[in-house]
Amino acid sequence: MINRKIATFLFILFLVFPSCTGHFQEMNTDQSGITDEDMTVDFNNLGIPLGIIQQGIYFNYDFGKGKNWPYQIMQNLNADMFSGYMHDYKPHNGGSSNSDYNLQDGWNGTNWGYTYAYILPQIDKLEDSTRVNYPEVYAITKILKVEVMHRISDMYGPVIYSTFGNDDGVYSADTQKEAYDAFFRDLDIAVGLITEHLRSKTIAPDLSDFDILLDGNYTSWLKFANSLRMRLAIRIAMADPEKARNEFLKAFHNPYGVFETVKDRLVVSIRNGYQNPLGEINRIWNEVYMNASMESVLNGYEDPRREFFFEPCAEDSGETVLHGKYKGIRQGTCFSHLLYASHSKIYVNKSTEPILMTAAEVWFLRAEAALRGWTTENAGDNYRQGVSTSFIQWGAGGLEDYLQSERIGADYIDVFDTSNNIEARCKVSPKWIETAPNEIKLEKIITQKWLAVFPEGCEAWAEQRRTGYPRLFPVKINNSKDGCIDTEIMIRRLNFPADLIDTDIPLYNSLVKALDGPDHAGTRVWWDKGRNF
Repeated sequence: MINRKIATFLFILFLVFPSCTGHFQEMNTDQSGITDEDMTVDFNNLGIPLGIIQQGIYFNYDFGKGKNWPYQIMQNLNADMFSGYMHDYKPHNGGSSNSDYNLQDGWNGTNWGYTYAYILPQIDKLEDSTRVNYPEVYAITKILKVEVMHRISDMYGPVIYSTFGNDDGVYSADTQKEAYDAFFRDLDIAVGLITEHLRSKTIAPDLSDFDILLDGNYTSWLKFANSLRMRLAIRIAMADPEKARNEFLKAFHNPYGVFETVKDRLVVSIRNGYQNPLGEINRIWNEVYMNASMESVLNGYEDPRREFFFEPCAEDSGETVLHGKYKGIRQGTCFSHLLYASHSKIYVNKSTEPILMTAAEVWFLRAEAALRGWTTENAGDNYRQGVSTSFIQWGAGGLEDYLQSERIGADYIDVFDTSNNIEARCKVSPKWIETAPNEIKLEKIITQKWLAVFPEGCEAWAEQRRTGYPRLFPVKINNSKDGCIDTEIMIRRLNFPADLIDTDIPLYNSLVKALDGPDHAGTRVWWDKGRNF
């Protein structure tokens, strides 16, 4: 146990902002002007902190220093890239940065720092103010707490969760297993409270003006809680199989159900001052391009969703014919030029609703559960339903032909530097084969889930690390510190913020002890066992 005041713990707020992103002219002072009197009107005391929390998941909360740029260093320059989704065409830090595993602490510590500085305190505050008088809102807060913090744990491993905000100021690091156990307990509380509300038809606060995720619909919140439980249960399938199965079945048998149709989804609505940060980074800064691993799968499969994910190259580059093609950038090549500006940009703008969970993902969770024998459902049927739901979500055609396709990933050809060329790693096709080994079936499930989860890099990266699927291209150049990251095994986590070593060494030491391994990016988190069966 480490005895510290929470205010000291939140010293992480003062993480040094890296200048290499080059967009800090957007910083300004907080213009909210919210008074204590404002907070007592029309459930503002509930809705305002709720809004801050929700803006802090796919982070674009303005804490007084501008918007959009925090997301870039919190997620886009790590999880969105390590997942195989995206890459920047600009050579940050002279061409050597996160891309080639020369990890930038000033970027990678911010998801931890900003979450603990701005979002978790609001969760703690909302829990305290709703626990007695507004149990339904307390339940939503618990669900949000799990959604926020499982992403942090999946990135770093151990977290401060169960003891955060204790009145006595005493807190300690939770191992990832302890954190996940706490996540499930909090979901139990939330599901119980909302179920009681729905059955008893009690009057609950109307949060529709504030709730930018599910419009204050308590039934939808219950469905999301069940779906989230499934996600977390599958995540620990190899780390704690019996717990995983029991938690999955708890959600599976809940009478209020899970996300099943395209209308069932968790996205961040573009209202109440929120906009998609990836849209600004993409459309205004021109820094979000297709990753070579994504190019390989989308082009190899001739995937009909490709045109909804990325733009084709708008023009040729000199004598290099690119117009109309879909081209990505290979991670870890240490390029120092700007030629990749001619490649495919992501189809996201500031008004695109960020995706946090869809029904398609849940169908793939059910497919894996069936494959593991947890349910009597058919894995292949759920797999096909997942692909179908994703196609409907994106408005893509050609589903039946796609489900019969035996196409595999395409080799990557770098049109500017042939030394970056690499043979396709993805050797599975979209077609389900009932007689295939379970490992092949799982690879198909996860590869399609990877496509369905796009563009949410945190979830995609977590599942890629857990399963090894889809098979991504390794970095060409590995500049990890002391070779701590294996090129083929790839990056496994982000190290804890370096500032902790200077500001709270007892806390840092407790986190490393809970990690049960060296604090570097080659150490596996608890649920990452390196095998699938």
